[in-house]
Amino acid sequence: MAKLKVFDRSGAEVDTYDIDPAELAPRINKQLLHDAVVMYQANVRQGSAKSKSRAEVAGTTRKMYRQKGTGNARAGSRRSGIRRGGGHIFAKQPRNFGHRLPRKAIKAATRMAIASKIIDEQIMVIDDLSFEAPRTKEMASILVALGLANVSTHIATAEHDSNVYLSIRNINQVTVSEVSGLNALNVLKPRQLLVTRAALDAIRERAQGDNNKTPT
Repeated sequence: MAKLKVFDRSGAEVDTYDIDPAELAPRINKQLLHDAVVMYQANVRQGSAKSKSRAEVAGTTRKMYRQKGTGNARAGSRRSGIRRGGGHIFAKQPRNFGHRLPRKAIKAATRMAIASKIIDEQIMVIDDLSFEAPRTKEMASILVALGLANVSTHIATAEHDSNVYLSIRNINQVTVSEVSGLNALNVLKPRQLLVTRAALDAIRERAQGDNNKTPT
């Protein structure tokens, strides 16, 4: 059982939050986490790299000189890949790197990622995080109070809050999403995970729902 400290906006400890990482994931499967992170990274690759093959470069196909009697090595087309200006022998072609893991595996990887953050003590809980209007300066001061200034951090809220999003989006190394937008990559990539108390409650509820759907 992990006892997480709950902080307010000024950085003062106001409460504790008890949570067992096993509620989210009974075990941490590093291979599944790796596969999930690779999937998310592969899905954002453009796959637009291309080079010309010998069939695509400009140039005559006429034999450069006669086969014998010149003292040179035998040569054919100027488009050959061994000549300057020729086509690439193994030319790159546009391709789609995207792939998809099973839905249950993706959900399990997300829960494992959050559980690993709890085990590694790389998660912080804030009592509440809301703004009446976008306040980037105020959000930056909250991060300073929590000791997260200049620390890569992902912030999770229970639901989408446009004021919170607009207050965070211009802060370097800080990202934000609602609980439904958490995944293995945006949880594991930053050094710290900052969640609201309501977001952590939502994470536990979603994990409990997923576990109930799993056949025994």
